Amino acid sequence: MTNVEVEPPWVSVDPVGEALHLLRMTGVFYCRTEVSAPWALEMPPFGDCLSFHVVTSGSCCLSVADAPPQYLRAGDLALVPHGRGHLLESGPQAGQAGRVDLLPQEHLSAHYSILRHGGGGEKSTLVCGVVSFEGPAARQLVRLLPPIIHATGADRPASAWIGGTLALLASEVSDLRPGGEAVTTRLADILVIQAIRSWIESDDPQARAGWLGALSDPLIGRAIAAVHREPGRNWTVASLAHEVAMSRSAFASRFTRLMGEPALQYVTRWRMHLALDRLEQGRTTVRELANQFGYGSEAAFSRAFKRMVGVAPGSVRAGR
Repeated sequence: MTNVEVEPPWVSVDPVGEALHLLRMTGVFYCRTEVSAPWALEMPPFGDCLSFHVVTSGSCCLSVADAPPQYLRAGDLALVPHGRGHLLESGPQAGQAGRVDLLPQEHLSAHYSILRHGGGGEKSTLVCGVVSFEGPAARQLVRLLPPIIHATGADRPASAWIGGTLALLASEVSDLRPGGEAVTTRLADILVIQAIRSWIESDDPQARAGWLGALSDPLIGRAIAAVHREPGRNWTVASLAHEVAMSRSAFASRFTRLMGEPALQYVTRWRMHLALDRLEQGRTTVRELANQFGYGSEAAFSRAFKRMVGVAPGSVRAGR
C-alpha cells in the first residue's frame, strides 16, 4: 500500500510568523549620531547582540569582516548580527576611527545618547543601536542571519512598511521633541524586526535553509509550530505525523531531511532551550520544569538538560 501525503483540511497557520511573534528584543543602547566628513567610527564586538544603523540623512560606508562593504544612503537600514565589531566611515581615507563607546557623548538617559564627531565637512545623521534577543526562537533565528542585512525603503516587499517607518524616524530625529527618545527607540526596534522579516521573505537561499526552511514547509512547519505552542505535550513521532495528516514514516523522513535532526531530538532540544531561558530568568525551579515537560523525575530532566545544553540545570540557576 502506498502512503499518500494529504494536505490537512484546516486553515494553514503561519509558522514563520509565529516564530517572529516569539522574538523578544531588549534595547541595550541607542545613539543619535551626528557626524561630519571626514569621519570614522569603530563599533566594538557586543557579545551576542545585534547592532543596527539607520541613515536618516547623508551617507556612510559599513564594513564587516568576511562581507562586502555596504554603501548606505539616507533611508537605508543595516543590521549587523552576531555581535561582530565593524566600521562606519564617511568614505575612503576617513582617518583613524574612534571607538564609539570611548568618544564623548551627551547622555540623555541611561540607554540613549547623542554623539557628535567628525572633521566639519559634509554632514550625516544616523540612529544606531545595540539590541539583544531573548528566548530560543530568537537565538535560533539570529544564528541564521547573514553577516549584514541591508534594507532600504525601496526594497520589495519591504517598501510599504520599512519606507514609512524610516520616514517617521527621520522626522523624529530631525527635531527632538518631548518624548522623542521613546519614539525613536520604539521605531528603531520596529525597523529591526521589519528588516529581519524582509530578509526571510527575500530570495536569499540562506533564508530557505535549515530551521527557517523547515518552518516554511507547509507540513513540517505546522508540526514545528505545534511543538512551539505545546512544548510540554507528550509528543511522539506518530502524534506529530497525525498533527499534519502524514504517515509516520513519511513524516520522520521529511522532518529529518529538512531539519537535519530527528523530530523527537528537536522536541527535546526545544524544551531544553525553553528551560534554559526560564532558569536564566529565575522564574522557575528544576522540579517545576521536569513536571512541565513530562519528565518522571528531576534526575531524568537534568540528564536530558545537560546532554543538550552542556551544563547541569542546577548550575545555571545557581550562577544566574
